[in-house]
Amino acid sequence: MADVLVLVAHPDLRASRANAQLLKAARAAGTQVPERIEVRDLYALYPDYVIDVAAEQRAAHNARLIVWQHPIHWYSMPPLMKLWLDEVLELGWAYGRGGTALAGRDVWLVTTTGGAEAAYHPRSYNRYFFDAFLPPYEQTAVLCGMRFLPPLVLHGAHKVGKDVLEAHVQRYREALLSYPDWPELADLEECPSCEVPVGDRPAMQEA
Repeated sequence: MADVLVLVAHPDLRASRANAQLLKAARAAGTQVPERIEVRDLYALYPDYVIDVAAEQRAAHNARLIVWQHPIHWYSMPPLMKLWLDEVLELGWAYGRGGTALAGRDVWLVTTTGGAEAAYHPRSYNRYFFDAFLPPYEQTAVLCGMRFLPPLVLHGAHKVGKDVLEAHVQRYREALLSYPDWPELADLEECPSCEVPVGDRPAMQEA
């Protein structure tokens, strides 16, 4: 029953420069306070993509902060992270009628990009500022009654200097250890209400 649940989704950590270090930092924080921080490496847990939904729901329900840590893949999340959302955030459990299991939690996106920050600009090849790709994350959180915290993003992860990477990793570790005592949380609004009309999602039926 950890206060902080860190969900890590990287398809190949052996080839990772930044996310491997971020995972190492999260695990170190979890070792320091195992009663407060739980780290789950989804690709290690579910190499066959068969998710233990009950186990993941227990871990998420017990946490006050859920961290989605992954690299950006095609302007979104890696496939196993998406599958986690698809299967774990069930209608009637996470959202919709009776779906209040995660209400009041915080969600924190911790992510990396291959392109530099300047690449996320109307005049560059990604054509939009990075924030333009965040609404699906935020709305997923809001639909489940969770508060979406300002993301922690490392741009140009393949080529940032060693000192920059080390400082970023240290910031992540310190944030995990200090949650919920983050000064910026005092200025954030509560999660908005997001009711799903019963007619929009009849129980257990698909569109």
